[in-house]
Amino acid sequence: MSRRLAVLLAASLACAPAHAATRLDTRLDTRPDANTPAGARPELNDAYRSPTKLRKWRRSFEREGREVRDRKPAILADLPLKPGMAVADVGSGTGLYTLDLARAVGPDGLVYAVDIIPHFLRHVGKRAARAGLTNVSLVQAGADALNLAPGSVDLVFLCDVYHHLERPAATLAAIRAALRPGGALILIDLAREPGASPKWILDHVRADRSQVLAELAAAGFTLVADRTDALGLRDNYLLHLRPDDAHRP
Repeated sequence: MSRRLAVLLAASLACAPAHAATRLDTRLDTRPDANTPAGARPELNDAYRSPTKLRKWRRSFEREGREVRDRKPAILADLPLKPGMAVADVGSGTGLYTLDLARAVGPDGLVYAVDIIPHFLRHVGKRAARAGLTNVSLVQAGADALNLAPGSVDLVFLCDVYHHLERPAATLAAIRAALRPGGALILIDLAREPGASPKWILDHVRADRSQVLAELAAAGFTLVADRTDALGLRDNYLLHLRPDDAHRP
């Protein structure tokens, strides 16, 4: 099957519970225990589920003044991307980074746009087709499954997504399973600082950077570098991590 046909097929299946090509990934054990982070409230993500609000959310996600949009060239230049890589843009939204990642890995690489919102995925598929990019594949995720095959990607990219995860421990386990040996996790999220952050951040974001790092460590990830200051980020932080091989399934 040509890569262009694979992209079109993925777009047509975006409303299905999971991408047919990724059914190999099994559901994870998400039974809570005392060490499992609570995750985001489901209602935090409900606002994105209406297809009629797509245009509103694209304007919001890609507006001038949003740091991850304004600093995108610097962030992209800092990522450990190489031609031919397979990258998962988890929580791809309306595709703020997806197409740029696809260009960076080139025609021999592949970018999985992974999201729980079907109309976001359809929109990304249309954008990729208009841009002539045939190396973007759409993957419908669920709250407890990314639907990425084990050992299928070299890099996982989460931008402004972690605080939206309803089951972060399960998602991190799925990310770890999807990464190939030597793979990397890049995590960008909003900085939450009591006494300094605005009220909407304190209400919207459940965990500060230190808590997120603790959850990542518990999930088997090692911090390689905190690139926040080097990139001049103020509203967000950027962490470069790798899976601890001792925690691999």
